[in-house]
Amino acid sequence: MGIISWIVLGLIAGALAKWIMPGKDPGGFIVTILIGVAGAFVGGFVGSLVGLGTVGGLSLGSIVTAIVGALILLFAYRLIANRAG
Repeated sequence: MGIISWIVLGLIAGALAKWIMPGKDPGGFIVTILIGVAGAFVGGFVGSLVGLGTVGGLSLGSIVTAIVGALILLFAYRLIANRAG
C-alpha cells in the first residue's frame, strides 16, 4: 500500500478514533488526526508482527487495525499530556 493510502487511512482512523473515544484532547482535532496517521502505521506494524493483520490494502481489516493503533496512541497521548499538565 502506498504512502498516500496510509495517510488517507490514518486520517479516517484518527477521525473514527476521536469519535469512539470522545473527550478533550490537549492539542485539538488536528493533533488527534495526526495521531490517527501514526496509529495506522503503528497498527499495521504491530498487527503484521503478531499475525493479526496488516494495513496492507484498503479493507475492513486494515481499517480496524488502523483504528486500534490510533486508539492506543490517543490513549497514551492523553495519559502523557494529562500528567505533564
